[in-house]
Amino acid sequence: MANPLEVQESQHQNMPQSQNMTNSTSVQQSGNGSGDLFNNILTSELLNHHGVTYFNAFHLDLPVILYDDKFYFYSSMKAMNEKGIYKEVHKEIVRAETGAPPKLDLSVTSLVFYEWIGMLIILIAAFISARKYKNREKKAPHGIQNIFEYAFQFVRDEIVLPTIPNYKLATQLTPYFIGLFLFILMMNMLGLLPGAHTPTGNIAVTAALAVTAFLVINGSSIKEIGLWGWLKELTGGAPIYLVIIMVPIEIISMFTKPFALTIRLFANMTAGHVVILSLLGLIFLFQMIAVVPFVSIFVLFVYFLELLIVVIQAYIFTILTSVFVGLAISPHTEEH
Repeated sequence: MANPLEVQESQHQNMPQSQNMTNSTSVQQSGNGSGDLFNNILTSELLNHHGVTYFNAFHLDLPVILYDDKFYFYSSMKAMNEKGIYKEVHKEIVRAETGAPPKLDLSVTSLVFYEWIGMLIILIAAFISARKYKNREKKAPHGIQNIFEYAFQFVRDEIVLPTIPNYKLATQLTPYFIGLFLFILMMNMLGLLPGAHTPTGNIAVTAALAVTAFLVINGSSIKEIGLWGWLKELTGGAPIYLVIIMVPIEIISMFTKPFALTIRLFANMTAGHVVILSLLGLIFLFQMIAVVPFVSIFVLFVYFLELLIVVIQAYIFTILTSVFVGLAISPHTEEH
């Protein structure tokens, strides 16, 4: 028969151990909860979605448009799942029977939504500015007119004309470069709004911009120096015995330029948001009030740095495209 005193002592010894296990379990659960919360914030800010949510205060379902054997239109992801033909698996849309993705996904996503918002803002601002010019012909521009006038003159006088030697071509391409600069700038700035998305933080958007730049660069070259002159450019002006070496190099260079434009803009716009979200993640990691002031200071510093970066990246993409156009219409010579 066990001694009551020994039983009581063993119970007292086991109580602290059980309490420690309970405390460690609760800490681990709270840590996992904080980690899950931060992961949700990270994915909601950086990834593409089939709906727009703004701080859980506003939610808008976006239409799903798919093509396989025919077009399928759904008002939302919920409506698609209810139909049972397609389903969402790990953020990807697949066919319910086979698990294969659709041949073409033309759905309106959150990044497309913010692109439309950005273009709508530019169009409304341009319309208001044009109306003011019409109604105030003999008066000095002010307000939004000054913004557009400065942007137009900056792109024309500081980017296009100095880099494209053909004045007529530079004048013809100025509207394209103005639109390119304003579009990238607006897309970048939308990402600075708390809870919003950055369309240029998606590589598909930057790749599409680079494709337009590729077409403008080579189209301008063919227009100015002709198709035969454009083909001769693939030799780089080298002697005939070096053609077999120069042609592959020039072809690679032709595609390297838009690829560099794609990666540069995508990486720079994504990096800033990752840094800010990583700094905010320190609060979830340490779970200490003392960390908040230091993290807030660094976040504000990076945020204001991002204000500068959004303008610089729009400028860099635009001026590099203009420089590539200028190089493409300037044929190589034997002296080179």
